[in-house]
Formats: sequence, C-alpha cells, structure tokens
Amino acid sequence: GIDYDETFAPTVKIKTIRVVCALAAQNGWKLQQMDVKSAFLNGDLKEEVYMAQPEGFVDEHQPHK
Repeated sequence: GIDYDETFAPTVKIKTIRVVCALAAQNGWKLQQMDVKSAFLNGDLKEEVYMAQPEGFVDEHQPHK
C-alpha cells in the first residue's frame, strides 16, 4: 500500500490563533476550545486490517475471548 507510514493532522498556525484572540478581545467575543480525541477512529477503511492482541492481554469484561 501507500501512505501507511504517513499521518496527516490539520493544525492551526500560531499567527492565526493570535489574530483570532486579538479580534475576540477587541470585539468582546467569547472563545471556546475543544479537542476531538476520536476523530481518526471512526473513518471508513477500504483496506483489510489484521490485528492480534498482545500476548498476555486479558480483557476483564471478556476474559475468555
């Protein structure tokens, strides 16, 4: 396959953050921040993926699987 070793995560430049903060301060806007930790976990895969649990791993909720 291709691009298996590459990770793409769009990020904001610090200059953009500073401009937005300055505009918010000047105009009395409220700012909020958020982080989506599972953003990359819900994508649709076209490739087959094979996985195995590490040796010695036991799930407390399903110990016999």
